[in-house]
Amino acid sequence: MSDGGGPPTIVSIAERAGVSIASVSRVLNGVGARPDTVRKVERAAAELGYVPNAVAQSLKGGRTKQLTFAMQDIGNPVYVAMVREIQAVARAAGYRLLLHSTDAVIEDELAVVRSLGDRTSDGLILCPIRITPEHIEVLSQAAGPVVVIGSLPGDVQVDAVQADSVAGARLAVQHLAETGRRRIALINGPLDTVPGHNRRQGYLKALADLGLPHHPDAERATEFGLAAGRTAAHQLLDEHPDLDAFFCANDQLALGASQAVHERGLRIPEDIAVAGMDDSDLAQAAWPPLTSVDLGSVERGRLAARMLLDRLGGADLEATRARRTTAVPRLVVRGSTDPAAPAAPATAHGTGTGSGTGASA
Repeated sequence: MSDGGGPPTIVSIAERAGVSIASVSRVLNGVGARPDTVRKVERAAAELGYVPNAVAQSLKGGRTKQLTFAMQDIGNPVYVAMVREIQAVARAAGYRLLLHSTDAVIEDELAVVRSLGDRTSDGLILCPIRITPEHIEVLSQAAGPVVVIGSLPGDVQVDAVQADSVAGARLAVQHLAETGRRRIALINGPLDTVPGHNRRQGYLKALADLGLPHHPDAERATEFGLAAGRTAAHQLLDEHPDLDAFFCANDQLALGASQAVHERGLRIPEDIAVAGMDDSDLAQAAWPPLTSVDLGSVERGRLAARMLLDRLGGADLEATRARRTTAVPRLVVRGSTDPAAPAAPATAHGTGTGSGTGASA
């Protein structure tokens, strides 16, 4: 029996064994742990009279054969591209994929990590746009394997796949400068998000590298949506009529900015160039077609799914250091910055990303 008189729990087993709650969960669910950890947990469970859940035990290998993908907005094309790739990898391995839209609510993101202890799925791919100390704490105690699509501090022992938004932003601004633009404004999303912060850093570094002036009042940072892009572009053009380019932190912002430019009777790119990030289907459908930075959403989804399956296949979370990998950004030049550029053909599932907040980093 448990020390408290009630049925034993993973908490009481962890206390008796002197290991973490996450370690107990991994042992009991057959996810994999060091042999000495397995012995400690099994001995503590036996001493406390732990009886495995009959439903869980009836599943082959103690698995649900389900994975969860939690993202900000299930309707955002950037995540749709990821879903397609994650699902393809999961299906090939015999897993179903559950989708969860968090609306970037931190408590919801933390709850979905904690829900791994409920055994509704065997592992989680989480795509947050903010990383808080609470995220780090909950991720470090996760009851099952988690892969984050986004940036994590180096000492956090959780696998992660990230985009290089800093390098991607530099590519876009350097391209605008190469086409003769010198007064380049930034239209961004919230700076307290990972993508908002990193894309601004890339913008600033590119201006410094190019010897171009930085005017803080030529930046706008509100939300990552089309309406925000349109409003910001109108404000910037009212205040800085000499602007000759907009660098936008995602494609939705860029499309909103393009709408404002058209509304003012200006031409793209002759009067003002517009560049975005994500290289979504929206970028290809815009007129003129939108120059954008491909941040590799398809690649990130595929890598995250494979990392998660590696852990489920027996890679020891305690013995193996957290893995980090980064998708290399690629600039796709179209007519919004270069009138001579051909319209790029659509690729499978778009070019890999979509609009919205992007997928972190």
